[in-house]
Amino acid sequence: TWFWSLIQNDFKTGNIDLEGCMRLLEKMQINFDEDHLKHIFKKTLDKHSGDLISMDDFRALYRALVHRPEFEELFKAYSIDGKILPDSQLLKFLIKEQFQTEANETTAIEIIMKYEPIDEVRKRRQMSFEGFIRYMNSEECSIFKSQHKTVYQDMNQPLCDYFISSSHNTYLIADQLMGPSHLWGYTSALLKGCRCLEIDCWDGTNNEPIVYHGHTLTSKIPFRSVIHVIDKYAFMSSAYPLVLSLENHCSPKQQDVMADCLKTILGDKLLSSPVGGEVDMTRLPSPEALKFKVLIKNKKVGTLEQTLLRMEDEYHGETEEVSDSDIQSEDEDTDDTLPLQQQRSPSKRRREHRSSPLPQKKTKAKKTRIALSLSDLVIYTKSQKFVTFEHSLQHQQCFENNSIGETLARKLARSSAKEFISHTTRFITRIYPKGTRMSSSNYNPQEFWNVGCQMVALNFQTPGTYMELQDGKFLDNGGCGYVLKPGFLRDRNTTFTPRNVGGHSKPMSLSIRLISGHQLPPSSMSKTNKADPMVQIEIYGVPEDQARKKSSVIKSNALCPKWNETFSFNIQVPELAMIRFCVEDEVSLVNNEFLGQYTLPVTSLNTGYRNIPLISKEGIKLESASLFAHVWYY
Repeated sequence: TWFWSLIQNDFKTGNIDLEGCMRLLEKMQINFDEDHLKHIFKKTLDKHSGDLISMDDFRALYRALVHRPEFEELFKAYSIDGKILPDSQLLKFLIKEQFQTEANETTAIEIIMKYEPIDEVRKRRQMSFEGFIRYMNSEECSIFKSQHKTVYQDMNQPLCDYFISSSHNTYLIADQLMGPSHLWGYTSALLKGCRCLEIDCWDGTNNEPIVYHGHTLTSKIPFRSVIHVIDKYAFMSSAYPLVLSLENHCSPKQQDVMADCLKTILGDKLLSSPVGGEVDMTRLPSPEALKFKVLIKNKKVGTLEQTLLRMEDEYHGETEEVSDSDIQSEDEDTDDTLPLQQQRSPSKRRREHRSSPLPQKKTKAKKTRIALSLSDLVIYTKSQKFVTFEHSLQHQQCFENNSIGETLARKLARSSAKEFISHTTRFITRIYPKGTRMSSSNYNPQEFWNVGCQMVALNFQTPGTYMELQDGKFLDNGGCGYVLKPGFLRDRNTTFTPRNVGGHSKPMSLSIRLISGHQLPPSSMSKTNKADPMVQIEIYGVPEDQARKKSSVIKSNALCPKWNETFSFNIQVPELAMIRFCVEDEVSLVNNEFLGQYTLPVTSLNTGYRNIPLISKEGIKLESASLFAHVWYY
């Protein structure tokens, strides 16, 4: 009765076509994939001629799309008569199957009130199969713990105690050599909750600094426009502090312009003096204390105290020299890409004998002139050249940060993990991609999270597994861009290393029964709605936790493939582990096509019967596609 009353209006003028069918499903708030719907619609039409379907046909189509047998099996196991689930039985299901031990009668009634579409069933505090389906497809039954969708971690620890979502060359939206620079790079990173952006600044015409990838053919954008975009989007996705990592190649005159831009455009958002006016030299402030503030990461002249003394004076246009023993050298801090010289275009060759080649390592310390106006905006994030861990331990202060290129960082993580971790318990450390990654490819961030690096900067514009790990890690803690590091990566006397986890192991036995898929994206090879899907489940974490397991391939079924296969994992350090579900279409024995994936921290896994949303290569949620699995761990 409920169903007929819901749809009869749409059939008032007779039978409906595919268009009408789509409109009706949208009105009913049913997610569908067009290819799959067309396929079911066509199958329904095969029973009779014409291209319209009747109310009975529509009911059959609705059931084929929505009434999943795997849900029906669960519903019937707890229902008294196969039609109705009383609140007491729903509660049993929550406790026994979903492991929601804290659930009570109120929990069950709240679920019924929220998801049961049939009025009289809802009033009787019961649930029909229609309500049960809506509940099983909801966010509440997602594999990602709903408690982790809001900020739940302690945000009062010093900044260096958090993993911080960080982007590299944020202004690029393609490759590092010829690609466009675009304000969208900043907008999209900020909307994703990124909390450390990079800005490469160079002298521009009319005394207006510009942002682009120096010595390359990437296009240029005005520094001023970048700061306007940052001002607009800085705190849209997260209230916690935003760090602007300046890679500064400007003359002192244009550095003054930069300082001016930052002050006038960002206004109160710009952190220009220590929190509470007090300088605590022993400890960085917390994300909580720096809420809604923008921090400038740049080279700095002198100490914080000197900055505070200067605050009284007007000193526009004054500069000071910093020798390169104090700051990062060109080769390290200009994080990056090798100059175009390697491409050696004919015009370059002609010019080469006239001009000296582009930046090379210099043996003597270079002098860099820094405008005091810009230098004094650097409070807690002063760029400091990394020498050795020993040197940092003796000389570095807590508000001085290092940037280390991925190649050196990888070497150090493998040869001196203990010292590296001791370093990251004290100082914010930023890792950036090596200069030869011309195509803006990424490295695996996991090995640097494993040693506690806070800012593991990736090319946000480049999709792929490593960016998926980044997105998955920062789903945690409400997607605010800050994730508290595990205790063993915050304790200055820790004995933990990724290759020798010792007493820090909290072994977890994880079991995942992959039950089915629903409305998976069809293969690009298919003219209809077909694919040959298989699922890979991967664990990323400390070396001994790395694992990958594959399901079997289900032939030509993307609408509702059934696996019913169980995969078990033993995870030594769950606090650092990520799990990735990747759905692929087996094109041939040697070639698979990516269909969708979902990555999340192992500690954010929900137990029980769960739906796994799927995300496209471009990072967009596939609204109607999902996997269905049973998750259990102890």
